[in-house]
Amino acid sequence: MKMPTILELLQAGVHFGHQKGRWHPKMKEYIFTERGGVHIIDLEKTLVKLEEAANFLRDTAQKGGIVLFVGTKKQGQQIIKKYADETGMPYIIERWIGGLFTNFSNVGKLVKKYRKLKEESAAGVLAKYTKKEQVDFDKEIERLGKFVGGLGDMRKIPEAVFILDAKKEKTAIVEARKKGVPVVGFCDSNINPELFDYPIPANDDAVKSIDLIIGLIAQAILEGKAKQEDKQ
Repeated sequence: MKMPTILELLQAGVHFGHQKGRWHPKMKEYIFTERGGVHIIDLEKTLVKLEEAANFLRDTAQKGGIVLFVGTKKQGQQIIKKYADETGMPYIIERWIGGLFTNFSNVGKLVKKYRKLKEESAAGVLAKYTKKEQVDFDKEIERLGKFVGGLGDMRKIPEAVFILDAKKEKTAIVEARKKGVPVVGFCDSNINPELFDYPIPANDDAVKSIDLIIGLIAQAILEGKAKQEDKQ
């Protein structure tokens, strides 16, 4: 796993935090300075925390664990999907499904329903129904796909969750904490780092920053999966 250089982090804008008035005081140890009223994140500390997070997720994948990627913020949706698909991990990019962790059995039923309808549609089984009924099935497949389509074949609560924006995904973090699921993810200057087991001090708004960080996390997961396959 090749860690990025400080220069690469700078070029991606990882160091840009929020305006000074919007910061979270518990991020103080990760703030390098302030320029023009904007906090600048200490990239040396970002590298340390990024490596810790990547190592944890690599080890999780090596043990056969599932990492759920969550990022409903517009500029991160396709990046989340891209790297989740590359690693074969589940993802949520539309909106958090209430009870995914705390009431997984019910959400699991929706996943099974979606998978069954898709399989039946592909096999032509639904062709025996009326045109109106087929349209209704198509609408249901589309509706379920938005919410659980990214979960793939997830049959249990994941071993870890990766969060893009802690403010947007606060319900996901609350549920993860209730069920003891380790939380990893971006911790911008306006976020409480104590929400995370593995906070990564970084800009969670810039596309280049999002892509660089999640790309490295994906690389770590792929390394873990490769080691697991070698053992088997």
